[in-house]
Amino acid sequence: MAANKPPEIVTACRKAHFNATHRLHNPNWDDDKNEKVFGKCNNENYHGHNYNLVVRVTGPVDPETGYVIDLKELNDIIREHIIERYDHKNLYLDVADFKDLNPSAENIAIRIWHILKELIDPRFDLKIELYETERNFVEYGGPAKA
Repeated sequence: MAANKPPEIVTACRKAHFNATHRLHNPNWDDDKNEKVFGKCNNENYHGHNYNLVVRVTGPVDPETGYVIDLKELNDIIREHIIERYDHKNLYLDVADFKDLNPSAENIAIRIWHILKELIDPRFDLKIELYETERNFVEYGGPAKA
């Protein structure tokens, strides 16, 4: 084996699930514009989704453990900091993260990324996939590089 062999880079993934309600609404717009832009998602009584979350952690494989990241530890982080925070909540009313932020799938994914990025070793790349429905999902891998 060559001494200068580059590390093997792998993406380890963990899936999670949470249920939440929300309303897509811009308080700076009148009812007609909100209805036109957001349609049924602007229902004043809210609507819910069964969100599926995929957290992807990319980095070198540790030669001692054979892991990129311990998936049990990643699961515990996701459960404690994401699932407990969002599951069975009205994102618009119950979660401070969205007090001044429309809880679209895009904004939820961005918020999840920022929460997890603070808790996961910074040498890893992090990507979030958030499925709002089976056919509608978003991906977020961090802020754009300048």
